[in-house]
Amino acid sequence: MGAYDEDEHERRERKNGSVDATFDDDRTVYHGEVTYDSGDSTEALLDKFREMKDT
Repeated sequence: MGAYDEDEHERRERKNGSVDATFDDDRTVYHGEVTYDSGDSTEALLDKFREMKDT
């Protein structure tokens, strides 16, 4: 570890403390899909959870 540099610490604090929000971050095109399977019963899901937790 090097010597503590207070000026460097303050410079990093200033840099990390500012956020540039001037750009447009809205997505207009989405790719992919979302799927889910709700076929298992609650008990089957709990059994799977217990099995995963034991390993």
